[in-house]
Amino acid sequence: MLTNVQVIPFAELGMDAVAIVGGKNASLGEMISKLNPVGISVPEGFATTADAYRAFLNDDGLGKRIDQELAHLNVEDIAQLTKTGNRIRSWIIETPLPEMLAQEISQYYGQLGEHTAVAVRSSATAEDLPEASFAGQQESFLNVRGIDNVLSAVHEVFASLFNDRAIAYRVHQDFDHAQVAISAGIQRMVRSDIGASGVAFTLDTESGFADAVFVTASVGLGECVVQGAVNPDEFYVHKPTLKIGKPAITRRRLGSKLIKMVYAEGDKTTPVKTIDTSTEERNRFSLTDHQVEALAGMAITIETHYGKPMDIEWGLDGESGELFILQARPETVQSRNHKQVLERYRLNQTSRVLCEGRSVGSRIGAGTVRIVPSVKDLDRVTPGDILVTDMTDPDWEPVMKRAGAIVTNRGGRTCHAAIIARELGIPAVVGCGKATSALTENLAVTVSCAEGDTGRVYEGELDFEIERIDLNDM
Repeated sequence: MLTNVQVIPFAELGMDAVAIVGGKNASLGEMISKLNPVGISVPEGFATTADAYRAFLNDDGLGKRIDQELAHLNVEDIAQLTKTGNRIRSWIIETPLPEMLAQEISQYYGQLGEHTAVAVRSSATAEDLPEASFAGQQESFLNVRGIDNVLSAVHEVFASLFNDRAIAYRVHQDFDHAQVAISAGIQRMVRSDIGASGVAFTLDTESGFADAVFVTASVGLGECVVQGAVNPDEFYVHKPTLKIGKPAITRRRLGSKLIKMVYAEGDKTTPVKTIDTSTEERNRFSLTDHQVEALAGMAITIETHYGKPMDIEWGLDGESGELFILQARPETVQSRNHKQVLERYRLNQTSRVLCEGRSVGSRIGAGTVRIVPSVKDLDRVTPGDILVTDMTDPDWEPVMKRAGAIVTNRGGRTCHAAIIARELGIPAVVGCGKATSALTENLAVTVSCAEGDTGRVYEGELDFEIERIDLNDM
């Protein structure tokens, strides 16, 4: 495939284009070209190439300045990381996009329609490799309309390769900064703002059980589910039962869904906004059983095509009632868990339960509560602390690895915090509701994810044991 072009339509891409447009955009092209005939609907769009990004970096020695700035950075020094990230991003925003790139983006956007609403998302060339999830490492911009706003969003996507969290994540995963390039995907929006959206995994995220599709769903745009801003509805679908045409939902759980993200119609300053959901929206499931099973069937088709467990973002168009696949990437935790030693955590005592939510992982952690209201307070977290907050976002990845456990008021098992906690092997209890008021600063607690679906935070540092079973001896 030619790589000297600046922009390529999704329909001309496949998985052989990962080096050119990154894993996320290559996967969109693969599904449009290979899976559309078997009922997988993916919104149309186009992607800028890694070569276009590299040409941008070559302008005025920008790439060399960035390399020099990163050469002596210690990512464990949060203040230094913040300062360096800010400086690099400002350099990128101050550097104009190459004229040829801007012209090609304008041409392809014009083919979608001059004022068409699009999502502009990142796709890094080292992103979605089996070794790392890169969950939310760069930015997404939703309901972007008009060519000036599209070009501005592409510029922001380029800068987002040097978010603090992305810089730190690459260091922790041993990726060379200079070897990572970024592609911007420009995709027609699905009207899930008046429908529903969420995430589907083609295995159970906690146990790795392969015969389940795990779906999280909420009303409005999917960012609230992905970011962990809502406690979503949950559904488990049994694959073998679905395949023989029988009712296959084995479990459903109604989430509180307190807020939703929608288009900010008529607001010139922001394209999307977050509003409270209605009582009716909170008290009903955001998908019907038929829609859940249809979505699970699509997820199985995608998994079969790729030959591996997948992490899928989806949207339900509130105007047409059609289900769309917005992203699909390999699942990166359970599918890589080929350990020959099985670990079982077990509490040897209990105490008063201070709060509970959804467990992530099956481990136990004990330590001192550190309540973190915002990203500005992250430098207060010391190794082994129990990080307690309303919700995390990927900006927090540099310090999440220090925590003995993570506890949040909001979020479900498929949000970024849960994915990163799973990848780091840190126990997390998400969606507790009032963890930040139930727990107090410097309190000693034990966080248990070893008791099934419900994760609990106990008062005091409790005794627990870890049983290790060598599977080779069985």
